[in-house]
Amino acid sequence: MSFSITGRSLLAAAALALCPVAASAQDFTPENPECIAPANPGGGWDFTCRQVGKSMQDLDIIPSTMQVVNLSGGGGGVAFAEVVNKRNDDNDLIVAASSATATRLAQNAFPGNTMDQVRWIGSVGADYGVIAVAADSDIETLPQLMDRMKEDPTSISIGGGSAVGGWDHLKVLIAAQKAGVEDVRQVKYIAFAGGGEAVTQLLAGSLQAFTGDLSEAKGFVDSGDIKVIALLAPERLEGEFSKFPTAKEQGIDAIGANWRGFYAPGNMSDEAYDYWVGAVDKLYDTEEWKAVMEANGLAPLDLQGEEFQQFVSESVQNITDLSKEIGILQ
Repeated sequence: MSFSITGRSLLAAAALALCPVAASAQDFTPENPECIAPANPGGGWDFTCRQVGKSMQDLDIIPSTMQVVNLSGGGGGVAFAEVVNKRNDDNDLIVAASSATATRLAQNAFPGNTMDQVRWIGSVGADYGVIAVAADSDIETLPQLMDRMKEDPTSISIGGGSAVGGWDHLKVLIAAQKAGVEDVRQVKYIAFAGGGEAVTQLLAGSLQAFTGDLSEAKGFVDSGDIKVIALLAPERLEGEFSKFPTAKEQGIDAIGANWRGFYAPGNMSDEAYDYWVGAVDKLYDTEEWKAVMEANGLAPLDLQGEEFQQFVSESVQNITDLSKEIGILQ
């Protein structure tokens, strides 16, 4: 079973993206634009807020600087609760979200909270998962890592920036399942507040492998700290990412794409919602954003407004099904 954003679903996404987005945004302009990144600096949500905020500002899509606030905890749950309980009608606020957010919602990990309590704005691309090791590790391939895991699951600690049972954890379990690990529940996963912290522990020797997304791994690859042993994409990417081998070409048919986008407070006004939907739509269509996507290995995923809401709903359902299949949910 796979719920990757590939093939038919990408085509469907492309078709949906052709639908016009209603953006009667003239009635609203944010005074103090703010983006909450629900993790510490250095991870994918932080990247989403900062890169989108900077690009929107540079292109004059928003009238002033986007303030980025890091609010980590609970795999995004602290930020979600903050928005629902305290900032439910804040028209200037958007929040970075991803497949990790859908995963936590699918697994009822935000107590008392559901996806319908917020408004889903749009996506800015999809980020393929990676499994990486320290640059000086003697592990060179994904099958080598999985063979050691089969011999003794407790001998390999893998860290990521999502909570236990979260998206980074699920990616490893999907790969382990496809590699023939008999009981994936024995796989040793350690959760950190962000991908940056997980890589720090990998370099310190506390972990044997790192699971994350290409955008958050890129800087550590460029600095020579880590090496990617598997990209969880259906085929190799182009350009500077073409050097990363896929899990699939190594005989392990694991695919995991992490969509990146935003939600907003549930009681945001329709005018403000239309403004932010329009802003994301406008950004996505620029050459500048396409260059950002290419530089960071983001795959196309162009959904806004109602189409994005429907897509997130389907993501939550797919992850619920997978979580039951591998024993995370009863």
